[in-house]
Amino acid sequence: MSLRHKLLLVALCTLALPATGWLYVRQMETLLREGQAQALTASARAMARSLVVTDAPLPPAGPVWYVQSAANPITVDGYGDDWAPLTPWSQPLDNRGKLLLAQDAEWLYLYADVRGALRTRADADDATALRADHLVLSLGKGGQSRRFLIASSAPGLVTALPLDPPVEGLPARLTAQWQEDGSGYRVELRVPRNNVDALGLAVFDPATGGDPEAVKSRPLVTYSTPLSKELGLLALDGVQARVLAPQGWLLAQTGRLNTPATTPGEQPGWFAALVYRSLFANRVDDAELWTQDVPRLDGAQVREASDGRPATLWRQGEARGSVVLAAAVPIERDGQVRGVLLLEQASRAVPLLANRALLGLLLTSFGVLLVAGAILLIFATRLSIRLGRLRDAAERAQLNDGRLDGPFPMTAAEDEIGDLARSFERLFEVVGGYTDYLRTLASKLSHELNTPLAIVKSSLDNLEHALQAGNAMPPDAQPYMQRARDGVARLGALVRAMSEASRMERAIAAAEPEDVDLVEVVRGCGEAYRPLAGTRRLETVLPDEPLTMHCAPELIAQALDKLFDNALSFTPDGGWLRLALRATSFGAEIELANQGPPLPAAMQGRLFDSLVSLRDKATPGDAPHLGLGLYVVRLVAERHGGVAMARNLEDGVAFTLQLHGMPRQRL
Repeated sequence: MSLRHKLLLVALCTLALPATGWLYVRQMETLLREGQAQALTASARAMARSLVVTDAPLPPAGPVWYVQSAANPITVDGYGDDWAPLTPWSQPLDNRGKLLLAQDAEWLYLYADVRGALRTRADADDATALRADHLVLSLGKGGQSRRFLIASSAPGLVTALPLDPPVEGLPARLTAQWQEDGSGYRVELRVPRNNVDALGLAVFDPATGGDPEAVKSRPLVTYSTPLSKELGLLALDGVQARVLAPQGWLLAQTGRLNTPATTPGEQPGWFAALVYRSLFANRVDDAELWTQDVPRLDGAQVREASDGRPATLWRQGEARGSVVLAAAVPIERDGQVRGVLLLEQASRAVPLLANRALLGLLLTSFGVLLVAGAILLIFATRLSIRLGRLRDAAERAQLNDGRLDGPFPMTAAEDEIGDLARSFERLFEVVGGYTDYLRTLASKLSHELNTPLAIVKSSLDNLEHALQAGNAMPPDAQPYMQRARDGVARLGALVRAMSEASRMERAIAAAEPEDVDLVEVVRGCGEAYRPLAGTRRLETVLPDEPLTMHCAPELIAQALDKLFDNALSFTPDGGWLRLALRATSFGAEIELANQGPPLPAAMQGRLFDSLVSLRDKATPGDAPHLGLGLYVVRLVAERHGGVAMARNLEDGVAFTLQLHGMPRQRL
């Protein structure tokens, strides 16, 4: 049997039974929820119709102003300290500020906070008052209303200017407190509570324009004790009922959430409640929004019911192991939504049934899972051991430069791991042979080319002597003879370079690391390079603190020598060079920058390869540049676990060595 089939069989044995049982219990819990939601929604619809039929005092249709009850006396001084408990439920005011309304037994209080950095100031009785920042307040009673203009050129007590004739039952004179700061102004006032049943407030800003006297009046609504009594006659036992305005303001409430009592054996523990919420009741919302005694419930279900569609919500209950079902239905009269009826009912039946079904599922599947788990553990242990042997063999082959050290394990196995072991064995045999071929290629080429080069060189010497002895060499032939000698010299240098590159690789690989201070290594190199710079300026930038690294300092100095020699050849007289060392999160970084021509884009990827050079071609007779310097730099960086990079600057080039440090040998 293949490894894939074995894993599939084990997975089916461990997952089939629990997954099926979990789906069954979840479906059962969903059906129970839907049944309870339909029953509570039907009860809420019946109660909403009863409220309409009995002519309960429902709020008017359309926008309203909600007046909250003041728990403490409010001092009319223009400051919002007394309004702090009511601030979270402020009402927007013309998109420019917020409005707070409160009442006690005698007074209706108003606090308006208008935001605006730029203002035009004028008193209410000034001729320019209508063109300055001001408020238009409308008070209504019994279908009649009267408007007042509130404006002030300075903080303090202001008297509102009536804009309409007097109305019986409404205040003839109105005063307010005006306060302001750099962010806007605030107005606070009070009027007798029994004289007002509608209110309008408009903010005029000269910058935006508009009608300076326009104001829209809205009815005032507040918590209604008569509506609460009417609701209490209709509410069911154990159900909490609330009547909300379409905007979510609380108008009436009655009843309490009574969680059904259970016997000690049926009381779910904390683990059972946690399992229920995690595995089954993933649609149970947080209870904080609904359990607070707040004047406004602005939830998605309330907004949906305000649009004429019933909505339900499951949330966490206050008692452990309980859930609460909330049903919101619209209260409609004359085709208009006049309010929202919200019923909430606590229940333990759904969690208890789900937990009992889950307990049976656990007892049934525990034995199967125990046996399957033991089988899986044994199988996984054997599989990990086999894979570990395969990994160890691959690591041994890597330490031996790709060559196998003895036979590869598990090549006789008949499953996929055996196929993988045989493929690895063939791969390492090919890689090892190719590595041996590359390792000896340079020495073989240099050995094979030395003899032909010696023959060509001696033949050229003999030919030149023979022609010079007989005075038979034409003058035009001398340059060609010299070019032939230069070509032979360059070929000889290339052959020696290949041998030298092979020796350098072995020397770098065999370098012994030690703990050294890179600051001292780079400082010593900088001091040695300063006399060689000549007319060029050399700047050394070093950290103030020591920078210790486990590395081969002679290799780092050799790499810096190559970089300095390369930078010196490209830096013009009077130019600058900069040698810098800085600590990084992974180790250290050494950078040698110089003024000079930029790097060609086509050579960026090949710059650190062997036998690659950007210097000008040597003239006949000059020693050729073999392009091994930057190759040595790359080998040194890789030996220290880092990389070598080059980039162009605005007026030069920067070469960077990123060093991570050499691994420590285990004793």
